[in-house]
Amino acid sequence: MTRIEVAPESLFGPENLPYGVFAPPGRPFRVGVRLGDCVIDLAVALDDSTFAATSLNPFLAQGSARWHEVRDRLLALAAADLPAAAVHSLAEVELKLPIEVGDYVDFYASLDHATNLGRLFRPDSEPLLPNWRHLPVGYHGRAGTVVVSGTDIVRPRGQRRTDSGTPDFGPSRRLDIEAELGFVVGAGSTLGQPIDIEDFGAHVFGVALVNDWSARDIQAWEYQPLGPFLGKSFATSLAAWITPLAALAAARIPLPAQTPEPLPYLRAEAPWGLDIDLTVHWDGTPVSYPPFARMYWSPAQMLTHLTANGAATRTGDLYASGTISGPEPDQRGSFIELSWGGTEPIRVNGQKRTFLEDGDEIVLTASAPGPGTRRIGLGEVRGRIWAARERDD
Repeated sequence: MTRIEVAPESLFGPENLPYGVFAPPGRPFRVGVRLGDCVIDLAVALDDSTFAATSLNPFLAQGSARWHEVRDRLLALAAADLPAAAVHSLAEVELKLPIEVGDYVDFYASLDHATNLGRLFRPDSEPLLPNWRHLPVGYHGRAGTVVVSGTDIVRPRGQRRTDSGTPDFGPSRRLDIEAELGFVVGAGSTLGQPIDIEDFGAHVFGVALVNDWSARDIQAWEYQPLGPFLGKSFATSLAAWITPLAALAAARIPLPAQTPEPLPYLRAEAPWGLDIDLTVHWDGTPVSYPPFARMYWSPAQMLTHLTANGAATRTGDLYASGTISGPEPDQRGSFIELSWGGTEPIRVNGQKRTFLEDGDEIVLTASAPGPGTRRIGLGEVRGRIWAARERDD
């Protein structure tokens, strides 16, 4: 038997316990939870074959009552001696994508981000389009290109508008990030039956950091009239650890005022957001501190609107908040905002930078209030840019 010792300053103490999928050296992937710098093998610790699966989906599909029952057992285990076979050093295991992603939806829920882009793209018009304050704007992304943190990102190729107004084809010259928070659906819903805004907790299991990489030049040429396509679909990075909503109880805060009042289906009895602070690291340099507390549309409103037309959800579905930005220049969650469209370079390790170059590494980290004075951490999202690949023609 062994007991996991957790440093007092750790962001991954027993009040956190995020879930992931890991493989000990020479053994198959399985479900575990992180405690300090260790991973607990749940199939062994709980003697439950559900957690011998290679994704979280079988556990998530069991529903919210089961999620809470397992968390109660884990809270007790975190303070007890565990079988040595159930404890693994985080440094020695391999991590993989923790969920089988069914569908992926990306929203545009930050008022500050939407306002910044409106001012950049439509300087002579109102920054927000007429529908923005009435519904959570979003689009369907590509689930098959959601990758786990640490996966290298190949610079995408596509059509880019030239100065003559006609396109050419080649690697993106304006490769960007989007610092976001993702929400993982555990219990799906029936086709034709919208999810009521008060039922959010029965369907969403937890949250994870997301970097929705964006090729701004490809996107700018292709997005009218149907919206994002190749400029977004080449890669979306997801953290290896899913933080359960139950760990974020102390991070709930009132939602900022919404004007005008949303339509009835988007009104909650006590609307709430999350007080989560992000940091964007560019080649090791912190360059931005986006605050999720500023988000205009709530996680529950996003899910309710996503299903308002009767669209079904499935276990493992992922939806993300869209870029998280604040009102201050150092709170912008994308480089198109930080560099103001490339006109105001950012200083990174003594160099002036605007968009991503080959070899750059981006790391997103985040923390939130936990019980008492403790804070809890979200699993990081890391990705390095590799040069575009030539076509086989």
